[in-house]
Amino acid sequence: MTTNIEKRSCADGVEHRAASDKRTLVGYAAKFDRLASIGGYFQEKIAPGAFASAIGGDIRALVDHDPGRVIGRTKSGTLRLAEDGTGLRVEIDVPDTTDGNDLWVLVERGDISGMSFGFRVTKETWDETGDVPVRTIEKLELHEVSAVAWPAYEDTTIGLRSLEAARAEGGSASRNAAAAARRVADKRAAMEQKIRGIRQEVS
Repeated sequence: MTTNIEKRSCADGVEHRAASDKRTLVGYAAKFDRLASIGGYFQEKIAPGAFASAIGGDIRALVDHDPGRVIGRTKSGTLRLAEDGTGLRVEIDVPDTTDGNDLWVLVERGDISGMSFGFRVTKETWDETGDVPVRTIEKLELHEVSAVAWPAYEDTTIGLRSLEAARAEGGSASRNAAAAARRVADKRAAMEQKIRGIRQEVS
């Protein structure tokens, strides 16, 4: 079972396009370099290129992150993903199923207007120079994309654990740097004492 799955949403709207033989939802599950507040604990943005190696897998499209409500799949060609200059672009050919038909109507009515994705971070950086920590996601594993009724941010605890880990690493580095600085200072002090001792003997 995969753990540490986070979910993020983009509430910029979903287009619906109907052709004679196909109904397609089009939108962005994520947009690059947009700061978003995660539970008020930290801010987060996604760097361009984060999805480059993630969209080649067998990804499903779901309704509200529910694995029992599949509405598309990259392997079958009913879900198409692309990373462009804006973010993660999603196209879903909506099926003629209860979930698919209900979703189509809800998007037409404007009741569902967001897209989201489930992921696991594999590379990130943290910046704590400002008042609020900023997490930049540089690379990730993509598990699914979803049409969502509630375009909200979830699973802040995973991000917080990541922040705590980064702080622990930074704290360790700081302690190591401080210890090294103390060693240098001690050597300088010993050298100065030795030099002063030589001077006293000469005088």
